[in-house]
Amino acid sequence: MNNLVIRENEILFSRSGELIRISSCGNNAIRFQSFPDCQVIDENYTLMPKDNVPCEIVEEEKCVFLTCGKLKCKLEKHGKTVFYIDEKPVIADKSRHTFEGNGDFRRFVNKGNENWSVSANFEAHDGEHFFGLGHSWDNEFDLKGSTIDLCHLNAKVTIPYVYSSLGYGFIWNNPSPGLCELANNRTRWTSNNAKFMDYVVIAGNLKEACTTLADLTGYVPKMPEWATGFWQCRLRYETQDQLLEVARKYKELGIPLSAIIVDYFHWTEQGDYKFDPKYWSDVPAMTEELHAMNTKLLVSMWPTINEHSENYSYMKSNNMLMRTMRGSDRVFQFYGWQAQIDVTNPAAREFVWSKLKENYIDKGVDALWFDVAEPEIWPSHFDNLLMHAGRGDMVALLYPYYYAKLVYDGFKSMGREEIITLTRAAYLGSQKFGSLVWSGDIASTFESLAHQVKGAMNMAVCGIPWWNTDIGGFYGGDTTSDYFRELIVRWFQFGLFSPVMRLHGNRVRHGEKNNVKEPTGDPNEIWSFGEKNFEILRDLVMLRERLRPYIQKQFDEASEKGYPIVRPMFFEYPDDEVCYILDSQYMFGDDILFAPIVKQGQTVKTVYIPDGEWILTKDKTVYTKGTYEIHAEIDEFVAFVKKGSDVIACF
Repeated sequence: MNNLVIRENEILFSRSGELIRISSCGNNAIRFQSFPDCQVIDENYTLMPKDNVPCEIVEEEKCVFLTCGKLKCKLEKHGKTVFYIDEKPVIADKSRHTFEGNGDFRRFVNKGNENWSVSANFEAHDGEHFFGLGHSWDNEFDLKGSTIDLCHLNAKVTIPYVYSSLGYGFIWNNPSPGLCELANNRTRWTSNNAKFMDYVVIAGNLKEACTTLADLTGYVPKMPEWATGFWQCRLRYETQDQLLEVARKYKELGIPLSAIIVDYFHWTEQGDYKFDPKYWSDVPAMTEELHAMNTKLLVSMWPTINEHSENYSYMKSNNMLMRTMRGSDRVFQFYGWQAQIDVTNPAAREFVWSKLKENYIDKGVDALWFDVAEPEIWPSHFDNLLMHAGRGDMVALLYPYYYAKLVYDGFKSMGREEIITLTRAAYLGSQKFGSLVWSGDIASTFESLAHQVKGAMNMAVCGIPWWNTDIGGFYGGDTTSDYFRELIVRWFQFGLFSPVMRLHGNRVRHGEKNNVKEPTGDPNEIWSFGEKNFEILRDLVMLRERLRPYIQKQFDEASEKGYPIVRPMFFEYPDDEVCYILDSQYMFGDDILFAPIVKQGQTVKTVYIPDGEWILTKDKTVYTKGTYEIHAEIDEFVAFVKKGSDVIACF
């Protein structure tokens, strides 16, 4: 192969219309890059490849091999690559033509400039299961057979990473919107607008892959201890007095409240980043009282802004707002058309942080809630956006990454180490900025609850350990209906065994609306759903309190090893084939197996018990490996603890 260059930990291979670079980049990890302009571009986006990772390179007459730990990549002279684990092929390029000799494995379509639409085609395997790619409202856990748009939308987060039951992880390292097809006849990844193709293959079981993925994209920081308890929120607390009244009632009832949240339109104008003094008259006094009750305060921040904001003129003239290539730059409609701040611009991040610090943090606010983090735009024409980082159809997936970085860098500059930000979207690496992702504005239905369970596991696979939902769903919940009162209990049980337990939602309004600029739905506190439910929910909050040391231990493991808190069953039992098809139960940390009830009227749950002895928490019965029907009335849930674990004492 006379068109081959071998270096210490990489190979460069040139052929007509393509320059290929293959390198070792992490533990059992190999990176593949293809440059259609035949020039190497050193761009990592959010990837943090390791330098000089040991590998073995062997050249033969018609191919070359690069081996990194368990993983081996074979590059053939006509451009085909095959990845092997223990000599078994797991990923192989698939030609679009009958004869592989023409080398048509990767497709590049020029965009009329220096950019390309790029796609990679791989052979499909019978019986292979795929997991990851973030979360969405699709009711899928095993993604095999699915077609997934690579874009962010409200309630849809794209993390371009999958884990395969064949024992490998796959990072598609490109922030352009595109498409992932996990079909029966092929696997294909497409980016709509890119300068080159870039992906990483990681060998290992899911536990090993999670650690390597964290090595390459970042580890979550230490979870603040206060955040492991119960969080209260609703759409929305309209005034300072209303919020304090709720916090005081929790205190009077003896129910610990870790955090309470001020939702949107507490501000004077979109883009002002400050409390409206008409409704929030003394913020320092409010935060001081909350802190005396051991309750933290979070405040909502939106990236939207319009000409009525005191910050609009300065930000627009200094190119701190996202621009468009055609039409108005007002890309989001909510109380008029709004522009969006350009968080990929370092100057914009610094300016916005200065306002957040002055008006919120310096007044005692503990953390922030970054909403509309995709960013949400109407219509979703990413190719019309211009950002500091590039065209929207090239870099749109990066927006939530830099949105979280804004507040992380700001807190770091203050010397704060424990940082957490509630965000509505994420990307590869968002976790290292303390991003607590939630699943967006979802429906208050049992179907939606079932989706969240699968979404929790798929997000966990993607290296995002901090994740949660609006308990009860966001919209459509009528607190007076029997349907919702059953739903809120079952969702609360799921929230108990979620990384963060946060109650939120826009409940159906009954009666007159208050005379404020953006009214709230009905009350959404644990006493708002009937007396019987109050007793059930109170007991669940108190159980969460008892579980906090166990949960904190799992968070510590996430920051040290990259392990998620919600774990698909095959995380702990990779050799048990049954565990790869279990989409309605999961491990909550090391020792708890939880099987949420997600159907209306359901009181019997089918559960698979893996190897070992397991204690059913509600009656302490011991179960061994097998499938069981477990009965659970509305005030009961289905959870097991490994025999010998100290956490059983909490139940």
